[in-house]
Amino acid sequence: MRWSVVGVLVVLLASLPALIGALPVSDAAVSAHDLRAAVLASRTVAFSGYAESAGGLALPVTDQLTSVADLFSDRTTMRVWWRGPTDNRVDVVTATGETGTHTGTGGSWTWEYERATATRVAATPLALPAPPDLLPTALGRRLLSEATDAELTRIGARRVAGRDALGLRLTPAEKASSVRRVDVWVDRASGLPLQVQVLGTEGSRTALDTRFLDLDLATPSARTTAFSPPPGAAVRVGKEAEVVLEAGRRIEPVPLPATLVGLPRRHLDGVPAAIGLYGRGVTLLTVAPLPERLSDGLYDSLVQSPAAIVDDTSVRVAAGPVGLMLVEPPDEDPYILTGTVTLDALAAAAARLPGLGSAR
Repeated sequence: MRWSVVGVLVVLLASLPALIGALPVSDAAVSAHDLRAAVLASRTVAFSGYAESAGGLALPVTDQLTSVADLFSDRTTMRVWWRGPTDNRVDVVTATGETGTHTGTGGSWTWEYERATATRVAATPLALPAPPDLLPTALGRRLLSEATDAELTRIGARRVAGRDALGLRLTPAEKASSVRRVDVWVDRASGLPLQVQVLGTEGSRTALDTRFLDLDLATPSARTTAFSPPPGAAVRVGKEAEVVLEAGRRIEPVPLPATLVGLPRRHLDGVPAAIGLYGRGVTLLTVAPLPERLSDGLYDSLVQSPAAIVDDTSVRVAAGPVGLMLVEPPDEDPYILTGTVTLDALAAAAARLPGLGSAR
């Protein structure tokens, strides 16, 4: 008899997270406008906890972008200590160890414990996605940052990480968008996004789902987020994020259109004139020159996709709501178009681009 009792207790303990998530939660009379404002105001709220991201984006893999492809196609478990936007630590936990990203003023350190390697990455205007970008807090704020009231609706409430979360749905207004909707579940007490779900226009599968499993609103210790390479560690400087910027500086700028597929061009400090950034919020499009040492490998990866659309000078592929198009015009430098727009929108945008000129 006592063993049957133990068995029942084990089953109950194992099911506690699901039971807690199923507990009823009452909605609050908070408008979509005010809930978005609460999310944007939560940037400085300190916290720590565990989060999990599940991606369904089969991005093409090249030697330079393997880590980015893994980030959006796999399940990623993260432990986070957040003191502020320029003082935080996010550890990716795997079966073989941990890799920590320590963000401070001016950039970040990535510490690979198993390899005893520390990588310094300077802050750049076009940084490659990293684990901290997949936290529900960071992703939720970024996707809601430029949303209009007309794109937002309330969608009830649920329990996330044992906390009351209010639902906010973003439906992009742009016709070129490949995102059907974004659902953000917001902590009722702090305004922190606790869960973010992104759905594309094609199919019913969630392209990205990131959520907290546990959350503590106490301020973490500064000793936990700080980092200096330990004695004997290998130290390197990360250059991956500079690849496109370097190519953009070497290409002679051409008069890119003020709008592409209905998306206005935007400008960021530090981004070369040869790189075009278009859109806002959820719907973004980037046009950039690509070094030839990258274009060959990327082309080989793209054409291997069963859904790739190939013509004489280009290949384009959709990975969920993310579209990629490589264009190699005769006697011109290759360039890439990528963003959360449809494949038809990518083709229409490429048709309006002038030649990007030759490298200096």
